[in-house]
Amino acid sequence: MKYKTDFLVIGSGIAGLNFALKAAKHGKVAVVTKKELMESNSNYAQGGIAAVLDPVDNFKSHVEDTYNAGGKIGDKKAIEIMIKEAPQKIDELIDLGVGFNRIQGKLDLAQEGGHSRRRIVHAKDATGREIERALVFNIRHNSNIEVFEANIVVDLIVKNGKCLGAYALDTDEKKINSFFAKATVLATGGAGRVFKNSSNPKIATGDGLAMAYRAGAELQDLEFVQFHPTALNKKGYPHYLISEAIRGEGGKLLNSKRKRFVKELAPRDIVSRAIVEEEKTGPVYLDVRHLGEDEIKRRFPGIYDQLWWYGIFMEKDLIPVAPAAHFNCGGVVTDLNGKTGIEGLYAFGEVARTGVHGGNRLASNALLECMVFSGRALKAAKNFIQGKRIIESAVPRLKIININDRTGKLRRRMQAIMWENVGVVRNRQDLAKTIGKLEKIEEETGTLYKKGVNAQIIELRNMIEVAKLIAESAYLREKSVGTHHIAKN
Repeated sequence: MKYKTDFLVIGSGIAGLNFALKAAKHGKVAVVTKKELMESNSNYAQGGIAAVLDPVDNFKSHVEDTYNAGGKIGDKKAIEIMIKEAPQKIDELIDLGVGFNRIQGKLDLAQEGGHSRRRIVHAKDATGREIERALVFNIRHNSNIEVFEANIVVDLIVKNGKCLGAYALDTDEKKINSFFAKATVLATGGAGRVFKNSSNPKIATGDGLAMAYRAGAELQDLEFVQFHPTALNKKGYPHYLISEAIRGEGGKLLNSKRKRFVKELAPRDIVSRAIVEEEKTGPVYLDVRHLGEDEIKRRFPGIYDQLWWYGIFMEKDLIPVAPAAHFNCGGVVTDLNGKTGIEGLYAFGEVARTGVHGGNRLASNALLECMVFSGRALKAAKNFIQGKRIIESAVPRLKIININDRTGKLRRRMQAIMWENVGVVRNRQDLAKTIGKLEKIEEETGTLYKKGVNAQIIELRNMIEVAKLIAESAYLREKSVGTHHIAKN
């Protein structure tokens, strides 16, 4: 099936939906997502959005916290733009109907690791879900926006250096759909699932990164993968994210001897490495018992309920935790308005490399980045489409096949290799061997892809490509900085 639109948005997280809602005022919008509309990394964001809203806080402090957390290699100009636009973005979300927590009528500001002030606006412990809810409600009621769920994009359509759209596999109808647009947007999120242990949902398979790379876009800083320090570490259960906001409210990290060993509100890379070191002698726990049952349920109802299902009672039990792959700080290189090196292609959110994170992301700057740069990209894209016409082009013919058991085996092997050798602590000798191992998996995946496609093969193809790029980037950066830590042999 063939579709034409003014704006094509690939991905349905907060970045993509915010862009779509604004773009609908300037033309027709198609939102293409491989699962349901609300299934995205954004939907699982617990903490909140960082913004300077307290009179005792200031932009300079937020900028410095962001820059320092990123290993002092971030783009200061991009950081300043993001921080200064933050209060306006909070107002926009409130106008959309987002229900942030308040105390006596004022926004309740929390504190998280790396922040020198309380500046985290939140909706209990499910901020991402609340923002997605408000955006989806408005999207569903906008006649200028058409949503295509269960459509996993195979590749961008690029001709003579210009992006004309993309083609996707409709996993419900078992057919290929072509989407042609005046402007195409990548808002596909990250690639946490290339690692064995990840806090990300199953959809985080690096699709946008891989298709942008194949299309000829520039990627940068892929070695900077943030590992969240406190994911649930209980055998047989998911690596469920346990918000940094809990440590912001006084949660303590304890080693196997029940002693504290690190400053809980240090940047995430420091805390993650400290936990990995402690794990050599035994498990690590998060202790929030001091808050009491009533306060835990009030402030962290979602986390409390989820851990209850896993047999953990936060008011009386220590919570076993360990790092898990959480966020890609690098990605598709863009300017400050979301433009990539390919004409007509824009990117923002976790898939993009704007420079705001440097070598490590400051807590609760992710949703902020989504809001700020999707808004800036809209201004650029709406100007770009003026006077443009939709150009069509042929797309490859693909055979659609059933699931192959080999796909799952290759995926699990890749994830194990990445976790073991490209995780929290790395060494160059292992990285060199890892690249060779990944190349063999990539070769076999390519053979499978040539025989026919399904959602699992498309994802594996993207994952192995991104995994290899991360490993290569990590090998090329010889010195430790931010999340990238090279152990001394």
